[in-house]
Amino acid sequence: MNRREFLAQLGVSSAAASLLMGLPSLSSGADASARRKRLVFVFSPNGVIPKHFWPDSAGKDYDLKRILAPLGEFKDQMLTVKGICNRIQGDGDGHMRGIGCLLTGIELFPGDIQGGSDTPAGWSMGISVDQHIKNRLQADAATRTRFGSLEFGVMVPDRADTWTRMSYAGPNQPVAPISDPYQMFDKLYGQTKNRQMLASVLDDLAGDFKRVGKALSSEDRHLLDLHLDLVRSVEKDLKTEFAAATKNDSAGHAVPKLPPNIEEQNDNMPQITQMQTELLVNSFVADFARVASFQITNSVGQPRMKWLDINEGHHGLSHEPDSNEEAYEKLIRINTWYAEQVAYMAKRMKETPDPSGHGSLLDNTTIIWTNELGKGNSHTRNDIPFVMVGGGLDFQFGQAYDFGKVAHNRLLLSLLEGMGMPEETFGNPDFCGEGALSGLMA
Repeated sequence: MNRREFLAQLGVSSAAASLLMGLPSLSSGADASARRKRLVFVFSPNGVIPKHFWPDSAGKDYDLKRILAPLGEFKDQMLTVKGICNRIQGDGDGHMRGIGCLLTGIELFPGDIQGGSDTPAGWSMGISVDQHIKNRLQADAATRTRFGSLEFGVMVPDRADTWTRMSYAGPNQPVAPISDPYQMFDKLYGQTKNRQMLASVLDDLAGDFKRVGKALSSEDRHLLDLHLDLVRSVEKDLKTEFAAATKNDSAGHAVPKLPPNIEEQNDNMPQITQMQTELLVNSFVADFARVASFQITNSVGQPRMKWLDINEGHHGLSHEPDSNEEAYEKLIRINTWYAEQVAYMAKRMKETPDPSGHGSLLDNTTIIWTNELGKGNSHTRNDIPFVMVGGGLDFQFGQAYDFGKVAHNRLLLSLLEGMGMPEETFGNPDFCGEGALSGLMA
């Protein structure tokens, strides 16, 4: 009897089976103990304040400016990549090409979404790098997972336009992120919408794990207990924090701004971000996916970070000139808050053992924090922020890089190389001529 037949005869749920089949005790070979390389793309919008973001000099002895200071704990496990430029031209405004071409490296189709004074545009003409990596992993039985990839959102408006999508399954095929933690929990564990209490999902998982407990090693039983604790924590916080929260209503206008009914969720943004992070960590423990995107709001996003005593919308502030000292200071605080969310994600992964036995989740996962613009008030797509934390890619971490001004397609090629999937081109081949960036690989 193979693993799948054994678990099917026990009647365990698909959510439990996905985790159980990845444990060495139930493995039919060495695949369960093989290293699992993972990527998470974290997006925050509207550019950064370069003076308070980029290290003063490249190399191992790099400094962390104010915005990146929350990541100080991970300085030896992170790298900053300056000099990466999104050179994609064509239809759409800077924000649209910023997010729509960020992971695809190719132009947008002509369309009817009007942005600013530029020509209107539609969706991207190509697949995004996260979905390309997912497809390669899913094509191999040794790296195939239940979902392949997961797309998390935080406060992404419930409408479909170029400003709200960064992942693409192919040309003209945007992938919508899931911004509601209840909906993501339902995707991962199922049936929550039809249950009076989420505890029943937990009870089912606990029952499934108990039925196979005698067949597992003590180490695997410890991992299952850890996973149940994570799910229990998420379940508790979801019930207490979001029972009364409302969802975004769709907005029919083209220019992205928060509809009036977002107020309640806007104030819950820190809790939503934390809950989505916990669900992401859970999904990696269970090996539900090895690629994820984590999109915090959207291009031209307008969250009002009242928990930072900032009442203005982020995008509006990002258009203020540098001479507006009050707005300048608020933008530094906003971007520092985003860095804190990346640091929290890295911390949760660092303290969570990897089920394969190879260190922690962070030792085998690289978090890539990026943005659609280099600086908001100039709309430049030069020096696009790229900060990486964690050892999923076999890069030389613990230093700052400055590549001058190179097309960001070459960085996308480097990500593929780091995942063991080298390609000669990705996106528009005109910007791939010199191949992957040199000096990143360990």
